[in-house]
Amino acid sequence: MILCAGEALIDMLPRTSTLGEDSYAPYAGGAVFNTAVALGRLGADVGFFSGFSEDFFGDLLKAKLAESHVDTSLAVTADRPCTVAFVKLVDGHATYAFYDENTAGRMLTEADLPALPDTVDALFCGGISLPVEPCGAAYEALFVEAAATHVTMMDPNIRPGFIRDEARYRARLEHMLAHADIVKLSDEDLIWLMGEDDIDAHIATLLDKGVKLVCLTMGADGVKGVTARGTTHVASTRVEVVDTVGAGDTFNAGLLAGLQRAGKLTKDAIAALDEDALRAALTLGAQAAAVTVSRAGANPPWQHELETLS
Repeated sequence: MILCAGEALIDMLPRTSTLGEDSYAPYAGGAVFNTAVALGRLGADVGFFSGFSEDFFGDLLKAKLAESHVDTSLAVTADRPCTVAFVKLVDGHATYAFYDENTAGRMLTEADLPALPDTVDALFCGGISLPVEPCGAAYEALFVEAAATHVTMMDPNIRPGFIRDEARYRARLEHMLAHADIVKLSDEDLIWLMGEDDIDAHIATLLDKGVKLVCLTMGADGVKGVTARGTTHVASTRVEVVDTVGAGDTFNAGLLAGLQRAGKLTKDAIAALDEDALRAALTLGAQAAAVTVSRAGANPPWQHELETLS
């Protein structure tokens, strides 16, 4: 099983009412939530750990995960509100206003962490659950503990406007990167994290720190996966973009699903990843992300939808 651990929230997406008024509609979302949903739709064995509200928004999130065959048995439910994010789209690109104080997801602590069952092969963390407390510390602890025996992947998905304690957040990311097998970043993430210098030099630094696979997503220019043995580039699938909500999250799912299918989700297999297996996983991630950006909101494809494209 691939366990995704991180935020689940309600995205309030801009819509037009039947009267022609600007309005917002609630959709289940969150970066890590989206990755779990996409994994389930791609047929992966996947679970999700987070803090859910007892309210109807929490019920909506659980129902959406169940619809996509995601196991939520390890999750925690609390009598607290749900995180809500209002989304603004400019030329298809999303910016967010978050409402997260004292929510069920935000207030998750290390005491809530589950013991990972033997069925878990890999742990995925990232998103807006990392820069905030106390849940950020909880996910950090889970990630570092799992790293000794499980494949670990992180996508920091850095949103500067959500960071209140930059020094603490940077320290957390550094600690987690030191225990990560796979890291996915955009070029914006990498520049924020490591500065304006050469991107390839930054990737080499991450590999020197012990990361086995660095994936750099480059929008229309595709994605490249870099290991100690070299670089594999996969072109993007050309589609008409509706919006980019959930694109990176879906890529993460495709990558992990591809590695799971190939039997590569072990520490040794990731450390010795061959180009064919890497290219196949990168391609699945890119194809799945292309479907997501071709329709509104974070709506990852089912496996049968990808089969019709091939």
